[in-house]
Amino acid sequence: MTVLVASDLDRTLIYSRAAAETDASDLMCVELYDGEPLSYLTPRAADGLRRLAERTELVPVTTRTREQYQRITLPVPPRKYAICANGGHLLVDGVPDVRWHLAVRRRLASVSAELAEVSEWLAKTADPQWTLKHREAEDLFCYLVVDRAAMPLSYVDEMIGWCEPRGWEVSVQGRKVYAVPRELTKSGAVAEVAGRIDADTVLAAGDSLLDAELLAAADAAVRPGHGELADSNWTAPRVTALSARGAAGGEAIIDWLLAAAEHRVGGGTLG
Repeated sequence: MTVLVASDLDRTLIYSRAAAETDASDLMCVELYDGEPLSYLTPRAADGLRRLAERTELVPVTTRTREQYQRITLPVPPRKYAICANGGHLLVDGVPDVRWHLAVRRRLASVSAELAEVSEWLAKTADPQWTLKHREAEDLFCYLVVDRAAMPLSYVDEMIGWCEPRGWEVSVQGRKVYAVPRELTKSGAVAEVAGRIDADTVLAAGDSLLDAELLAAADAAVRPGHGELADSNWTAPRVTALSARGAAGGEAIIDWLLAAAEHRVGGGTLG
C-alpha cells in the first residue's frame, strides 16, 4: 500500500523562533536566509520526520515560491515530489514540471481576475504606514508584508470583500497577507502526484486557510492548535484538530501522521 503524506511546511512542520513558542536552544535549524538561521524544528520532530519519509511518500506542499522552498533542508532524503506556489509548481526531482504549470495557468486564466488587477488594488489600498513590502510570487499570486500591530483589522475584511467576487481568497499568516486565486490549490497538485504514484491513501497536514481545501480533500488530515484554522475553529469530516501549539504542535502532527500511516497500512480506517 502506498500512503502519500502531503504536508504544509511553515508553522506545520517548521517554525520561526517566535512561532516555535519554545527555547530556541532546543531547536534544529533547517533554513538559512542571507546566512542567518530562519526556520527550525525540534530534534524529536526531525527523528519523526525521518521515519515518516521512510514509510510513506512524503510530499512537502507550500505557498512558498520555488526559490524560498529551496532554502529549506529537511532532515530527510531529497523528495521525489514537492509542491510550491500553492500548487502552481510541481517539482519532480527538483525540476519544475512545465506541463503541469502551463495547465494551471490555463485554468486560472479562465476563472479568476488577473494578477495585475489584484496586485494594483493592493498597491492602491495598502497604507505605507503599516505595509513593509508588496510582492508578487511566481506571477501567480501576491502578498503584503505588514506590521500586524499597526494594520487595522478592517483592512482584511475590505480585502476579502473585494477579492472574493473576483475569484481570489485572502489568508493572513504571521506578517504576510496573501491574495491567492481560489482555483490555485494545493489539493489539485497533490491529486496529480497521487495519480502518478498510484497512492492508496492521502494524509494531509496544515494550519492556514490556504490549507483548508487540502485537508478537506484528503482521506484523513490533521491541524495544530495554532494558525488561521485553529483561530476560526475550522473543521471538516476526517480532519483531526490537535491542541498542541508551536514546535510542540509540529511534533504532535508528525506523531499523528506516523500513527495514521501505520493504521492505514495495517488495514484499518481512520475516523
